[in-house]
Amino acid sequence: MVSFEMNDRKKIGLGLTGFGIFFSFLGIIFFFDKGLLAMGNILFISGVSLTIGPKSTMQFFMKRQNFKGTISFGVGFFCVIIGWPILGMIVESYGFIVLFSGFWPTLAVFLQRIPILGWLIQQPYIRSFFDRYRGRRVPV
Repeated sequence: MVSFEMNDRKKIGLGLTGFGIFFSFLGIIFFFDKGLLAMGNILFISGVSLTIGPKSTMQFFMKRQNFKGTISFGVGFFCVIIGWPILGMIVESYGFIVLFSGFWPTLAVFLQRIPILGWLIQQPYIRSFFDRYRGRRVPV
């Protein structure tokens, strides 16, 4: 059974995930700084594993349908670590999109509920884009 209560472990995990995204963003802004990108990757992975738990994390990354995304994300992370940040981020982005493509419809619903952003998303052209890609997985 899945528990939706926010205990301290999940709060720390969400914080680490947020800092991971922030450090990755800073790494991209500062011309693909490999130190910031590596720190962002480590914080993101540790935050996800703390948020959903180590067992669920392993099950998510080891699902048969997620193998391409997992391997791409891992190879991209390795490329960032060894000093090829641009290639690493390209491969890692592909892996991220493949891994988390099932969450895009949930994200779209969440974004539509944000006050100003929700109004923007309700505009006809943007809404047709969301309606077209709702519930689809990225073909791999």
